[in-house]
Amino acid sequence: MQPNFLTRRAIGLALTANALRPLRGARSEFPIFMAGWLTGELAPHLLALTAADTAQHLLRRGARGKADRVALAVSALTAAGLGSLIATSQRAKGVIEDALNEGIGTDYTAELEHPPSPADLATPWGQLVLPFRMRDADVRRTRDIAYAPGGKRFLLDVYQPREPVSGRPVLLQIHGGAWIIGNKDQQGIPLMLQMARRGWICVAINYPLSPAAHWPAHIVAAKRAVAWIRDNIAEYGGDPSFLAVTGGSAGGHLASLLALTQNDATLQPGFAEADTSVQACVPNYGVYDFAATSGSLASKSRLDNLIARKVFAKDRGPAEFLDDYIAASPLDRITDKAPPFFVIHGERDSLVPVAEAREFVRRLRETSPNPVVYAEVPGAQHAFDTFPSIRTAHVVRGIERFLEWTHRRATR
Repeated sequence: MQPNFLTRRAIGLALTANALRPLRGARSEFPIFMAGWLTGELAPHLLALTAADTAQHLLRRGARGKADRVALAVSALTAAGLGSLIATSQRAKGVIEDALNEGIGTDYTAELEHPPSPADLATPWGQLVLPFRMRDADVRRTRDIAYAPGGKRFLLDVYQPREPVSGRPVLLQIHGGAWIIGNKDQQGIPLMLQMARRGWICVAINYPLSPAAHWPAHIVAAKRAVAWIRDNIAEYGGDPSFLAVTGGSAGGHLASLLALTQNDATLQPGFAEADTSVQACVPNYGVYDFAATSGSLASKSRLDNLIARKVFAKDRGPAEFLDDYIAASPLDRITDKAPPFFVIHGERDSLVPVAEAREFVRRLRETSPNPVVYAEVPGAQHAFDTFPSIRTAHVVRGIERFLEWTHRRATR
């Protein structure tokens, strides 16, 4: 039985309110994130749905009684809230550009191969109508290439321009999923399609997942993928001398750790001689305080309830193996060898509090001689860039400008 009009509008208002101001509570973190994430990124679609549902009800039944009048008021509040979410999403453009100006200079666009035009900076409404349709006729994808022995968790996909290229910079994408779920088909696709359109070669990898695999299998696999890229990416038109890395959530953790542990022999068993350096890093809503050394209660809860129980081998407690956790923690592995970073985090992240990113950036800026750009995206939840949206479009194109700038700087 279909919910009545008032019930539908009440549900819409509750979802909108949660996206505007996410509820807090450890037991409800994931449903709060899911509801807020989808509502925030699909706000234009939900606004159209709210308007259509309201118009249809009025045409068929009118406002006959008190319940209908209450439902209309709720619908108006929902529409106002969704409009606010859309306006907040649009603010991402200015926030990203301000972050780039602050981090790499107000004249950085003069150095770009593709300086942004007004059309490049505008919201691409046509692309957002069907947000889950993520294909591009100008991009070719080669699937399921083995980068190491071990089956499907050691496969990668290569995204490249449809027309043949050579000597192009490379971007490695590492998926998230709390180190226990996820695959290369689910994340980073809007960014990889954008970069491949611009002539970059993009590589998305699987890696071993917990609890079947124990740390450090995850980062070792990522380093094996880097070694594969250095040896093989020229066949796909890539330049093995320039490699940037990106990822979200657990993928942001692995991308950051990869950038901060370049050529670390302890994480390269059997291939210590391989060059696993990266020239730039763009972690999105990453996990940085892996060992909870900052004293954050949220980080301590994640360590106790997820990392110690699922990601590391059984019977390892946080106290007994603190050194192992620190060795896996980007917050505790920062050195003056860090490459340029562009750290991006959502202001309303329910799963990884934004304070964690702020502390990571603070320490990076204290230590690294290279640029550290930081953008705190207004209204954004965790995983905000998974599919095309207003916010995703502006963030992706900001990342493109940062990566192009770092490439031009490295090859100049």
